[in-house]
Amino acid sequence: MGGTMTAEALPESSQPRRGDSPWPVPPENGYTVDDFFTLDLPPHTELIDGSLVFVSPQRKFHTPAMYLLEQGLRQHVPDDLRVRREMAVVLGKRNAPEPDLVVVTAQADKDQRQTRYQAADVLLAVEVVSPDSEDRDRDTKPHKYAGAGIKHFWLVEMAGEHDRPMVVTYELDPVNRTYISTGAHHDRLKLSVPYDIDIDLTAIDEL
Repeated sequence: MGGTMTAEALPESSQPRRGDSPWPVPPENGYTVDDFFTLDLPPHTELIDGSLVFVSPQRKFHTPAMYLLEQGLRQHVPDDLRVRREMAVVLGKRNAPEPDLVVVTAQADKDQRQTRYQAADVLLAVEVVSPDSEDRDRDTKPHKYAGAGIKHFWLVEMAGEHDRPMVVTYELDPVNRTYISTGAHHDRLKLSVPYDIDIDLTAIDEL
């Protein structure tokens, strides 16, 4: 995801503007989730701590890594879960990030018109680290996902001489609402939680 920017909730031309910026001045306390979902924004914009975060160009690694993990997650997904990509997750009043991938309950995924999921319906959030969003992907977002009670989190980095995915897996400590690392996976991602998963990470070479 791209650099943090802010914008006014009401796109009226009469709204005050700062300098030569095309965006009006943001609300004093930042945006709420309710504001966010009424704005006309570029695709994949996120709301982090009341500020808008826009997408920047991604390196090539991002797309095949997402595809590989999405297909791997779908391979054995239970009937009561769904795998989705790039959907907003509401974490609180001023936070609606967009993980690269999520596993959600089927019950929360029945409306084809929906634009978001609630944190309580998300079992796994996955972030593929981008050069311009390293701090958010590695620190800000995991902290917020854990605080919202999302049980599982994966951080995907480009690593090694072949630039393949390294997946660092985390599980929620429900008492402290923090993530505990459960492993760093290089060539193969084989897990029994949140369900049986077996992904050949070297297969990215063929994508």
